[in-house]
Order: sequence, then structure tokens, then C-alpha cells
Amino acid sequence: MLAADTDTASDAALLKRTVREAGALALRMFRTDIRQWTKGASSPVSEADIAVDELIRQRLQSATPDYGWLSEESADDRVRLDKRRVWIVDPIDGTRAYLSGREDWSVSAALVEDGTPRLGAVFAPATDEFFFAGEGCGATRNDAAIKVSPGTGFDIDRMAGPHFLLNRVRGATSPELRNFKIGSLALRISRVAEGALDAAFVGGNSRDWDLAAADLLLREAGGRLTTVEGAAPTYNRVEVTHGVLVAAGRERHTELVRHLAQH
Repeated sequence: MLAADTDTASDAALLKRTVREAGALALRMFRTDIRQWTKGASSPVSEADIAVDELIRQRLQSATPDYGWLSEESADDRVRLDKRRVWIVDPIDGTRAYLSGREDWSVSAALVEDGTPRLGAVFAPATDEFFFAGEGCGATRNDAAIKVSPGTGFDIDRMAGPHFLLNRVRGATSPELRNFKIGSLALRISRVAEGALDAAFVGGNSRDWDLAAADLLLREAGGRLTTVEGAAPTYNRVEVTHGVLVAAGRERHTELVRHLAQH
């Protein structure tokens, strides 16, 4: 049982300390004049992303040198594939929001074992919200237990995600449809875990580091994150990209997956 695992308890304390320290660093650089550039076709990155990544990697890998490492801002070392336990990190999830001065960004980090998240932390420093979950131990926001919202109904004003998915739920298209996209995918899913949203959708092309921590938070809060076919994500594979995903409380999730399959 995870709650009685001494090593995991130590890892949990380490993860909490590290993510809080990383969030404090990101917040100090927030809304300041920092260098930024584009990687790949259109993905923004800044010196804050790199600084936070370096801090997290130094803290976690120095304490757990036998664990693997996967981060958005680090070169992918495939040695991770041979490791049972792997840290999966997004130093600043929602970089566009961060660079725009908005508050919907987070620091997200998870410990994955055999492809499944066992520990997860999502920290939104700009609003001082710290989400944490351990497998079998429940999920919290600022140390208070959280749960998904109950029920099976579809209230589009309590859902977040891309328009093309929201419109499939609504059954129509409308330029007036509110778009609660939320810059950080991890934070978007965390909003479902705490019951602030009934459901959230993730468009295609998300990565392990966007999802792993929030996936565990949602699961421990009574929800599910799956593909539209109902398959749960597996992490630390060769391919770290995921397709369209649905996040909601278990009962509502069942109805959403059924609805999307029909529409």
C-alpha cells in the first residue's frame, strides 16, 4: 500500500518541497523582462522555463539518482524507459499564459511507476493553489481534501476545453460559447478534480508532462481521464504524445464518453 511505503513517503515530501521551491522561482520571474523564444514550429519557451527545469532536476535527481527523468525542457534520455520509477515534469505548464501575464499557469510534476502516476503535484503560484495526490491517499488543494462534482448532467458553462469538443457536447456551434480553455492543461484537469468544473477536454497533441500529475489528482478525487474511447493514458513510453482526452467525475465521464461516441 502506497500510504505505508517509506520510500514513497520520502519521495512525496521531496516532491512537495521541490515543486513549492520551483513555483516560488517561477513567480519571482513572472511579469518581468525575461528572454523568450520559439522552439519547434510554434512552442514558446523562456529563460524562466529553463531555470525552473534546472532547479527541479537538480533537487529530484540528486536525491533519487536511480530514477528516470522526462521533462518538457530537457533532452529526452531514453534511459528512462528502463526505469521503473520516473519523474515526469513540466516546469511551467501554460507558458503562453505565463508570458502573457495571466495567472492560469502551473508547475506540474509526477512520479510515475511502471507507466502509472503514483505521486502528483500541480502548483499555481500566481493564485497560491497547491494540489497534491498520492496513490491511495486522496487528493488535496492547500492540504484540504478535494472531490469531483457529482452527477451526470452536461452544463457547458462548467466545462473547459477547445471549442470543437465543447460544441460536440452542446450539439451545436456558437460564436458566443464561452471557452474555458485554461492555459495550463494540468490546472484545467485540477479544476475538475476540485469540483470547480464538471468536466474538461484536452485537444490532441498533449504530452506526458502536461497530464501525469493531474491525472492522478483527478483519479484520487473520484474522476477519470481517458481517451474518447475510454482508454486510460499510459506514461513513460517511447511516444509521449496523447490524443483527445476527457476528464470528469466517474459517472459524468461515462455519459460524456457515450455522448461523444454518438456525436
